[in-house]
Amino acid sequence: MLHIRTPLVLHPGLSTPSRRIWLKLENLQPSGSFKLRGMGLLCTRAAEQGMKKVVCPSGGNAGYATAVAAAALGLEASIIVPHTTPESTRARIAKTGAKVIVHGQVWDEANQLALELAKEPDTEYVPAFDHPTLWEGHSTMIDEILQDCPQVDTMVASVGGGGLLAGILTGLERHARLDCRIIACETEGAASFAAAVKAGHPVKLPEINTVASSLGALQVAQWPVQHIQNFQHTCVVLTDADAIMGVVRYADDLRQLVEPACGVSLAVAYLDHPAIVGAHDVVVVVCGGISISAQKVAEWAKP
Repeated sequence: MLHIRTPLVLHPGLSTPSRRIWLKLENLQPSGSFKLRGMGLLCTRAAEQGMKKVVCPSGGNAGYATAVAAAALGLEASIIVPHTTPESTRARIAKTGAKVIVHGQVWDEANQLALELAKEPDTEYVPAFDHPTLWEGHSTMIDEILQDCPQVDTMVASVGGGGLLAGILTGLERHARLDCRIIACETEGAASFAAAVKAGHPVKLPEINTVASSLGALQVAQWPVQHIQNFQHTCVVLTDADAIMGVVRYADDLRQLVEPACGVSLAVAYLDHPAIVGAHDVVVVVCGGISISAQKVAEWAKP
């Protein structure tokens, strides 16, 4: 097991006697995000099957988690990033010992090269979010949450491609907790999941336009779109300004840095959003993220 058991803590300012806001601190994972749960499991199984290399197309958290997992397992990792990936993120991935290959202007082009490289017989392709092994790994956070807070009635999580949400749904279904309400959070410029739920199937957005770049999946995985129907659920789409507010207030409250992709979920609690009206024990997954700095947060905090 490459991930750690993360704390579940009460938010110091938002909890009241009638409604408790819990924070699942996935930002404390060794890779800085929840992604290590799924990537760690997939890479571990690849190593057990005799694979020597892993290749992951990702400009951020998935690639970094894969690189961290590969280093721990003694696997060779190639992370394919598009030209839009910041140099600071590339450097952080490379520091793990992974090979960083810059290819294409967008993720889809990076993915095409990754698929080609993964055709080698000793190489495992590690997708960013759409794989049942990833969901199985991510679902371990539900095991922990239910141990620490068995009375949880509402889960709040950000949705990019749907990997985190699929993990949450997988875990809740395994524990027969279909009574738990699901709040799926996105920003206005990347609301591919809300569009999919409305249509009843994944739809492709024409473009991504948001500060929450980690939510930038043009099309989400199909499985969570189907399985969220088993739960009472709400799709919440907030502005970039709301997501940034979540990041800034969380930095003040917890002295921790997270990406806007995480801030949008925190904003649901900070805004006392109607989606959580009537809830008693709300768990917000603090999914984390590596593409954030104190300088960015300081700039956003300026009036």
